[in-house]
Amino acid sequence: MKELKITPIRNGTVIDHIKPGMALKVLKILDISNESGKEVAIAMFTKSDKLGKKDLVKVEDMELRPRDVNKLAILTPNATISIIRDFKVAKKFKVELPDQVEGIARCENLNCITNQREPVLPRLIRISDDPPLYRCYYCGRQQSDVTSNII
Repeated sequence: MKELKITPIRNGTVIDHIKPGMALKVLKILDISNESGKEVAIAMFTKSDKLGKKDLVKVEDMELRPRDVNKLAILTPNATISIIRDFKVAKKFKVELPDQVEGIARCENLNCITNQREPVLPRLIRISDDPPLYRCYYCGRQQSDVTSNII
């Protein structure tokens, strides 16, 4: 049986060990669409010795900003990021859950000051690692699903 492989990229970013089924959401939160003009490769529900199943995303000519890395950490805390330069891994690291995120995810409380047209960025404080849980800095509400409120 012939095995299909994703071709290497010259320069860009590889996001590996993404929760199975989350690759498309990764593209969405990183604002990568067909209008971006970037070459993108996606593998979903592939075998993983570590996780059983995983997704993988490769994006040509893009390096992630710290804000994007924080978004990924919230969405898929086991992800690893490899920065590729001239077809070689220049840097590789595992994402880390941030202690605090500002302007990355909305508060679930519709009455929170951050949802009231005030010039206040939402700020969430991590209160648990496993499972990852956050609470709003302003109204104190524990967030039930930060991943669905990523901006």
